[in-house]
Amino acid sequence: MALDGIRMPDGCYADGTWELKMHVTDLHRDVSLRVTGEIHIGGIMLKLVEKLDVKKDWSDHALWWEKKKTWLLKTHWTLDKYGIQADARLLFTPQHKLLRLQLPNMKHMKVKVNFSDRVFKAVSDICKTFNIRHPEELSLLRKPRDPKKKKKKLEEAEEDDLELEGPLLTPGSASEVIYIGPVKGSIYSSPGLYSKTMTPTYDSRDGSPLSPTTAWFGDSPLSEGNPSILAVSQPISSPDILVKLYKPQSLLDKAKINQGWLDSSRSLMEQDVKENEVLLLRFKYHSFFDLNPKYDAIRVNQLYEQSKWAILLEEIECTEEEMMMFAALQYHINKLSIMSSDNHLNNSEKEVDEVDAALSDLEITLEGGKTSNSLGDITSIPELADYVKVFKPKKLTLKGYKQYWCTFKDITISCYKSKEEAHGTPALQMNLRGCEVTPDVNISGQKFNIKLLIPVADGMNEIWLRCDMEKQYAHWMAACRLASKGKTMADSSYNLEVQNILSFLKMQHMNPDPQFIEPITTDINPECLVSPRYLKKYKNKQPGSIRDLISARILEAHQNVAQMSLIEAKMRFIQAWQSLPEFGITHFLAKFQGGKREELIGITYNRLIRMDAGTGDAIKTWRFSNMKQWNVNWEIKMVTVEFADEPSLSFICAEVDCKVVHEFIGGYIFLSTRAKDQNESLDEEMFYKLTSGWV
Repeated sequence: MALDGIRMPDGCYADGTWELKMHVTDLHRDVSLRVTGEIHIGGIMLKLVEKLDVKKDWSDHALWWEKKKTWLLKTHWTLDKYGIQADARLLFTPQHKLLRLQLPNMKHMKVKVNFSDRVFKAVSDICKTFNIRHPEELSLLRKPRDPKKKKKKLEEAEEDDLELEGPLLTPGSASEVIYIGPVKGSIYSSPGLYSKTMTPTYDSRDGSPLSPTTAWFGDSPLSEGNPSILAVSQPISSPDILVKLYKPQSLLDKAKINQGWLDSSRSLMEQDVKENEVLLLRFKYHSFFDLNPKYDAIRVNQLYEQSKWAILLEEIECTEEEMMMFAALQYHINKLSIMSSDNHLNNSEKEVDEVDAALSDLEITLEGGKTSNSLGDITSIPELADYVKVFKPKKLTLKGYKQYWCTFKDITISCYKSKEEAHGTPALQMNLRGCEVTPDVNISGQKFNIKLLIPVADGMNEIWLRCDMEKQYAHWMAACRLASKGKTMADSSYNLEVQNILSFLKMQHMNPDPQFIEPITTDINPECLVSPRYLKKYKNKQPGSIRDLISARILEAHQNVAQMSLIEAKMRFIQAWQSLPEFGITHFLAKFQGGKREELIGITYNRLIRMDAGTGDAIKTWRFSNMKQWNVNWEIKMVTVEFADEPSLSFICAEVDCKVVHEFIGGYIFLSTRAKDQNESLDEEMFYKLTSGWV
């Protein structure tokens, strides 16, 4: 008697086989196969395809184990090795699925992404398709939910925004892309190739972006499309858009948004991302390496867009003068973008040379940019010496600033009661290594203050410096910023930092001469250029037409940027964004060891900051350069960081997986290892070792 058909009580058959249940997602069919634990995954898929008997390319399909949330990609492994038994249910499904990406410019793309790749690899493929260099700076973020809006209405709004009809194009990479934007039928695809020697992707006549496919494929059919659309900034069409978008109301709201970052070490399917789900592609790490306008037209534009929306949605604080400067730059960029797309700009060869020269000076990194051509006197370290007003706040005191003769040597400021006493013992001395440096500037009020939070054993000492004029402020501010990183004024970036500060201040000047100011026109649309908070401020304080008042302020500020080319204006906007005090701080809610209440941990490219959850004031700062190691207790969600010459830091992550915080720390350490002389390939394994925690 044959034993193969006799089924035992445990579900297995007498011959040792058992039924493996599988669901084929493409066909919506359930299939069962008689198997043993010794059959390898590749054999299972072969038997399945033979049983389906459907003529189709199955090469992209793989098995997904729902219960364990695991891709069975090691086809030589057996069912026993994976631990799969008769109670398992597997999906036979494509690895590449459609994802709806919202780019930094708030436009949506439909992208076919490998759902079995780790997110870090998937983002790299997406960036190659979009021609964005240094994909390690970007990642995917879940869309934040506005607690004030109902879920159903939110989903309906998303569906309206994402309607599109048209075919998919397949570029020379693993992703397929459709652009969902205002130009009907415009489809973007790119071969995803880039190098330091590629053809420049901006127009040398006016700084407007060139089509990368035109540059690489010449007269091929792809060049007839509009692939450069991602490098073009499009004005906000209506103030209603700003009203509808979610705006964080507090630091706690910002911390909640950061809970949504996906784990770069796991695949999309492992993190419950569904096909056609909306995810946000964003610059996650605020450390922009080798930002070169000649090769990075799309990267620069998307960075500009992310910074623009961060300011308009009040994700980052700025003063009224800074807001008008940002509005003026937006207005200028909008004008030039429209003009360049209509081919209205024609500049001379002389202007081309000037643009190239300006661009060479505009490469920006958070560490200070390019090395100066002139080495200067390398045998001595520059010093500053001048009268500066100093204020040391104390509880229950009403004393104001006191003038001192101050000298800035190396990374130390020494304050003397007079210039004549400068050779004696200073009345006050400050070592700025590891300090927090915050500007407090009002151009119209001629206020040029520098707030210093200097680390001490029990926290931070607060010191304020007040300069008399812009030039003095720029030199002292630049020196303070470098000293906080342990660098002196002999560093090659010092002069560039001074010039950047002066340029930033110059853009905020108001032009009092009305003959140089453009007449107010209907195309300004100031409600789309400034944040709702400042619109409300003008409405409450100023009589008359709010629109005309704000337009006049914007046009005044525009005189300082009117001569800039399109690419220079975008780069200046990014630089100005980087100059804001809150730039690059990613907030998370945490409870520190020994603390009684929840506070914030802020993570930047070079330090950790303990912050007051209500005010955002820094309580204590720790530099990565002083860090020995960090580790995570996954059971209690505690992150512990050890330093070379100060007590270790321990905190428990609240409302967020500590893996997200761990990845930010490791990610910034990874980014700090980049160098211009390296090739463009990424060391993925090093990234995973620093960020995944269990590799």
